[in-house]
Amino acid sequence: MHSGQEETTRRPARRPALRSLMIAAAALAVAAVPATAQQGVPVRVTVFGIHNDRGEVLAAVCPEADFLSDRCTLRAAAPAAFGAVTLTLPAVPPGRYAVQAFHDENGNRTIDRSLFGMPKEGMGFSNGAPMRFGPPDFAEAAVDVGPQGADVVVPLR
Repeated sequence: MHSGQEETTRRPARRPALRSLMIAAAALAVAAVPATAQQGVPVRVTVFGIHNDRGEVLAAVCPEADFLSDRCTLRAAAPAAFGAVTLTLPAVPPGRYAVQAFHDENGNRTIDRSLFGMPKEGMGFSNGAPMRFGPPDFAEAAVDVGPQGADVVVPLR
């Protein structure tokens, strides 16, 4: 019986240490999730089909509710370069988005249009979503941004 009493005395000493370790690990795991969600993850947008190095390239990563509107707040800009430019948005919360981009050749931050409403500057959407008599639907351009971020390619037309 004496040895049984020693085991009983040892177990409580081990359990609090193990319990403390488990609680600390759980707290770290839970604390890591909100920090990542608040900070966001990087989204790299490569825009290609740029015809000259005038002006800048603008890109916006938009949730469905803000797609094709001025409300989209996840934006980046970079000087234009012939061929392609990669822009990085460092803190995008994971989720589903559509990316829109255009080459603002004259720096007025708007898409210049012809008399018939056709864009005069290169523009495009994620997934190479086609523009058939207007912009694509969100579903055609939608991309998922996961916990590791995302790399998105946007061809200009």
